[in-house]
Amino acid sequence: MANTNFNTANQTFRQLLGNGLTYKVPSFQRDYSWTAEEWDDLWQDIVSLFDADPEPSHYMGYLVLQSDDSKDFDIIDGQQRITTLSIIVLASLSILNDLAEQNQDPDNNKRRLEQLRSNYIGYLDPVTLIPRTKLKLNRHNDQFYQNYLVPLEPLPQRGLRSSEHQLRKSFTWFKDKIKGFASENGQELAKFIDSIVDKLFFTVITVSDELNAFKVFETLNARGVRLSSTDLLKNYLFSVVNNEGSHEKELKNLEERWERIVGTLGSESFPEFLRVFWNSRRKLVRKTDLFKTIRKEIQTKASAFEIIRDLDRYANIYAAIRDPHDNMWSSKEQECLKLLKMFYVKQPFAVLLAAHVKFSQSDSDSFTKILRAVTIISFRYNVICNFQSNEQERNYNSIAVELTSGKIQTASEVLSRLKENYPEDSRFKSSFMEKEFKTTNSRNKQVVRYILFELEKHLTSQKFDRESDKYNIEHILPENPDESWASLDENQHSRYVYRLGNMALMETGPNRDIGNCSFDEKITNYRSSQFGITKKIAEEYSEWNPEKIEARQKWMARQATSIWRISF
Repeated sequence: MANTNFNTANQTFRQLLGNGLTYKVPSFQRDYSWTAEEWDDLWQDIVSLFDADPEPSHYMGYLVLQSDDSKDFDIIDGQQRITTLSIIVLASLSILNDLAEQNQDPDNNKRRLEQLRSNYIGYLDPVTLIPRTKLKLNRHNDQFYQNYLVPLEPLPQRGLRSSEHQLRKSFTWFKDKIKGFASENGQELAKFIDSIVDKLFFTVITVSDELNAFKVFETLNARGVRLSSTDLLKNYLFSVVNNEGSHEKELKNLEERWERIVGTLGSESFPEFLRVFWNSRRKLVRKTDLFKTIRKEIQTKASAFEIIRDLDRYANIYAAIRDPHDNMWSSKEQECLKLLKMFYVKQPFAVLLAAHVKFSQSDSDSFTKILRAVTIISFRYNVICNFQSNEQERNYNSIAVELTSGKIQTASEVLSRLKENYPEDSRFKSSFMEKEFKTTNSRNKQVVRYILFELEKHLTSQKFDRESDKYNIEHILPENPDESWASLDENQHSRYVYRLGNMALMETGPNRDIGNCSFDEKITNYRSSQFGITKKIAEEYSEWNPEKIEARQKWMARQATSIWRISF
């Protein structure tokens, strides 16, 4: 971020709207969508500023603006908040107007109205009565804002878009709240507005272009601040279309496709999907370079239409890959996708996306084979060996691009290429022999259950429901041992308690009963267990110590090498 052209400052609402500055919600940004829930949250924050022992100010979060002249700004993130604050001011002006019309201190209330309008809304041309406002909304909302809200005209209730209804409802909601709070007194209303514009403040980030705005989004999102990089990309693509000239039907078609894509994925999942989609068709792009790459390649109306059509097509497939229960999948495919989700593995998604497009219609078995192979590789490479994923992702990307381009035509060719990501038996076995999972973590607990149930199936051919609450993970050396385990010091306990060799399957009742008991007491229960791998402990071990844990885990590693195997 060191070379990014942006400025950051804390500014109050009064400072934002001063000195002739103007703000515009880009034409293709999302419509106004706040509801009573958000209105009430903001209202409670405002009311708290007037408590008996009030906070001196209230932080409104980040506001991301784009400008090349520091006078006219596009609101890249924060339009819902800025629009709502403008509505609060307008609702107060409406009350002042009502008071003047009711002949309550009319001259002063009209002067207050015009001064507040000039400071925070803009002004009405004295001849045409057309508003010249500090804020302009997007293409769907600005007409309603300029024609009805700003001049305080009677608000229509029919023939409106849903977002225009929300603007109307917001205005009447806040007008009712302000009447009840500030009383119907012009002086009190003016004090109310004058106070909140100084007490509400933002962290304002101003950037020079879309690329810098996207970099800001990526940095802030990485720090847990959710911003609308999705909307930023939408605005860029739609502006490309609009700049070449487009009629309303084209824009409506694009809008419908975009809403369908985001509706399918959710706005937070969209950036992740976009990268997977892009990397399934082109050379691997890092997350931080994605927007720059897209902006470089998508510069014409035709290319913008093409990418949005493709995104629309691929979004459903991606959403299904993320949802193992989607009815698109067979039972075998569902199981593999559940495992990838459990493993927290996303690197293969580009290959899966490309493979599904390539094979799903003509040869669904090929996709299933590839999915199964990817699942086994993920278990070996990511879960057990815990190798770095950078090189793995590059290979997945290369395979995906060759699938999309037609260079790879068969599942056997894909499997041959996937071999580069497949840890050989000796490395997998040695990693498995040393593996530990702290089962205090819910994901680790799921993985351990999966491993133990697969070992059980391999040993006895019995299948159990690994999701069932009837079964538990048994730590042979207990997590909280009693005095019978005193021969193991604290260091040995911490090193071995979460090793795979120390874990078994038990029925929930017996597992609870034996708890932290001695090994001799546990053996009796192991002998009567329905699980073969648990009975095996009682049959083969008369004592339990680090050497026995290592020996058992060595046996488990040999079995695992046979279970999680691909014959290339």
